[in-house]
Amino acid sequence: MSEGESAQLAAQDAAILNRLKDLLNQQIEQFHRYIAALEKQQIVLESDGTEDIPAYIEIEECAVADIFAIQKVIDPLITMCCTAVHSGDITALNAVLEDLKNRARVQSERNRNLLSTRIEGIRGEIAALRNNPLAIAARRSLYHGAASLVDIEG
Repeated sequence: MSEGESAQLAAQDAAILNRLKDLLNQQIEQFHRYIAALEKQQIVLESDGTEDIPAYIEIEECAVADIFAIQKVIDPLITMCCTAVHSGDITALNAVLEDLKNRARVQSERNRNLLSTRIEGIRGEIAALRNNPLAIAARRSLYHGAASLVDIEG
């Protein structure tokens, strides 16, 4: 291999490494955005506010889609530069990214549990309303004595 080819390969490796660093930083930013959305969603779930939940779910879905889109680009770059992946910068970025993934996983599980509890509470409220003696009596009085046949020729 000539000196020119070696320099060209080194330049390509450096470019790939820089692109990988940029993408890892973007991935970290996306995880910060995702965790922030999950934390806001938790606050809404704990405060019994149901109106804002769909908005936070939409934000969460967009953040997850962005994370997966960036990951699709990161994976091939990692396979292209196996030796460069073990550099100090990349290792540090991967460690930060793994920490954020774990935080997101824990927060998501916490929100899922809150949402399940919330859904069960709403189901209980609906069942209590359906079994309310006053509501049952009101429904019966609406249909009691109603005509069974309607004269449409009148």
